[in-house]
Amino acid sequence: MTDSEKAKELLEKGNYTLVLVSKDQIETDSLRGVHPLLNRMGKDYSSYSAADKVIGKGAAFLYILLKIKNVSCHIISKPALEIFRHYGIHVDYEKLVEHIYNHQKDGYCPVEEATSLVETPEEALPIICETLKKLGEK
Repeated sequence: MTDSEKAKELLEKGNYTLVLVSKDQIETDSLRGVHPLLNRMGKDYSSYSAADKVIGKGAAFLYILLKIKNVSCHIISKPALEIFRHYGIHVDYEKLVEHIYNHQKDGYCPVEEATSLVETPEEALPIICETLKKLGEK
């Protein structure tokens, strides 16, 4: 079983929002949104495969900063898919959507909206952190 397959299987079987796998090393998280990715900033995950529930543009930039080699997800936004393709990251997904919506489903995800005009991961990180701070989430 590949790292990617193992990550997907663990995501499905567990109550996780994120699973990272590199050979025998496994990291899981159950936090919502981009928090699981932000909590891992500064570490090198270049040998890891990831499985995630939902990926928007902001999360895609964070995956680039973490140096993840490939990603699987249930739902991905078109802007996020474009970022992965631009950076040569392999991505498998079940459903492609125009945009990621917020938890209330009455508007766009605040992180996706805040990064809509951002072009680089380095530019995205402080914008994501500031957005979460304004929302009272970090």
